[in-house]
Amino acid sequence: MTLYDTLASLWRTVVPMIVGALVAALAHAGIGVDSAAATVWLGSAFGAAYYAFFRVLEAHVSSRWGWLLGLARPPQYPAKATPAPAVVPPSAMPGA
Repeated sequence: MTLYDTLASLWRTVVPMIVGALVAALAHAGIGVDSAAATVWLGSAFGAAYYAFFRVLEAHVSSRWGWLLGLARPPQYPAKATPAPAVVPPSAMPGA
């Protein structure tokens, strides 16, 4: 994975958290939530829903929705190489 892909994945995770925190702050100011824990839960839940919603739109509707996650293009993760199966010589087999 390139440096760009690493930074892109981090940025696309942080943007929904920032949006969630902003929405929680606005909800706290407008609704009058007394509990700080409720604000944290609201922010976290909204951030997770925000990310999931726009990630699905990006994957299934148009890549342009990715801009609402901070970057238009998701990071590209290289495929892992499949290790070759171990070859055991017949002489090393039990009972041989």
